[in-house]
Amino acid sequence: MSTVIAFIVIFGALVFFHELGHLIFAKRAGILCREFAIGMGPKVFSTTKNETTYTIRLLPIGGFVRMAGEDPEMVEIKPGYRIGLLFNRDNQVDKIILNNKDKYPDARIIEVEQADIEHKLFINGYEDGDDEKLQRFEVSPEAVLVENGVESQIAPYDRQFASKTLGQRAMAIFAGPLFNFILALVVFIIIALFQGMPSNEPMLGKLAPDGSALEAGLQEGDIVHSIEGSEISSWTDVVEIIQKNPGENLEFVVERGGETLEISVTPAAREVEGQTIGIIGVYSPVEKSPLKAVVYGFEETYNWTVLIITSVGKLITGQFSIDALSGPVGIYESTSIVAQSGVWYLMRWAAVLSINLGIMNLLPIPALDGGRLMFFAVEAVRGKPIDRHKEGMVHFIGFALLMLLMLVVTWNDIQRFFL
Repeated sequence: MSTVIAFIVIFGALVFFHELGHLIFAKRAGILCREFAIGMGPKVFSTTKNETTYTIRLLPIGGFVRMAGEDPEMVEIKPGYRIGLLFNRDNQVDKIILNNKDKYPDARIIEVEQADIEHKLFINGYEDGDDEKLQRFEVSPEAVLVENGVESQIAPYDRQFASKTLGQRAMAIFAGPLFNFILALVVFIIIALFQGMPSNEPMLGKLAPDGSALEAGLQEGDIVHSIEGSEISSWTDVVEIIQKNPGENLEFVVERGGETLEISVTPAAREVEGQTIGIIGVYSPVEKSPLKAVVYGFEETYNWTVLIITSVGKLITGQFSIDALSGPVGIYESTSIVAQSGVWYLMRWAAVLSINLGIMNLLPIPALDGGRLMFFAVEAVRGKPIDRHKEGMVHFIGFALLMLLMLVVTWNDIQRFFL
């Protein structure tokens, strides 16, 4: 059960911060965000605040922010429609009731002659009982459409995604992957602050309970001056000598509490990638410093970013096969293994997954954030956007191919772990 909880928490955090990036920068640009969703499929929970409905959905396979203008907008109010109108204190239309008008006895019923609730925000029509007088009703920018008792806020054009500048639209899309990198950075900093970060000082860190170092009498905090007569100036020196001498008795000269001690240790032999190396069961020393923790966070984020990009490059060039990829099943199994090592390892795993999610979303593949940014780049060169229907078709095909890839990867994971 702990693995399930760990997986849900990690998945939820990664998707939440990714979509939060989209939401924050979309709202900063003035875009109406209709829904902020974690997961896909049927709604499990929903609540509405400040124009946006926040939902948790059943299937843990992603999330989304539904921005006004990305999908066809609202029901079109055509001439001849009979609708009900409710007004606010400024005598602007506040609610437009499309059906079940008898449930709103205070509504003024009109027959529509002309309406524009996207650009000029008005409705012209004839009120019941006065078929001779054409009236004009100003529509509030925050008005809602009511259909079958469900309210949906209208989206004037200046609140739609397409109305914003190229820079605002690009930032609203780029912010999702950006927040994944920020999340990873924050997690690495937290780990460094509370657990400490590796130090290259020639000092012994924690000792394994079954290691030869503890058995020989070495202790955490011992400062190593020399091994077998070789002067030691860094933790790297300690590791190199130990690994090169499996099964050999080594004379350590260490300082402990101002006293110099000589202790003999025999490294155990271990096979690593076809090589036999020596180990004594001691971890590297760690240090805690707020300033260095921030530096460490940036360094780890950068190093993992480079490593993942390099791996993606090898996959594209055929140096890695598709079998090397993991889907939700593979991630779940890996999370199960990492969770057994403790919360700090689990946090590090979450940070790496967050970077991976950010990079994958930036790939110039249709249906991903990187694919949308690619279309923005083309727009910047052309000076005008690509036809929305053509772009939508490309994204639809890209999404279908991604789903196919997901099925293949998931099947590979099932064969790898369960068959």
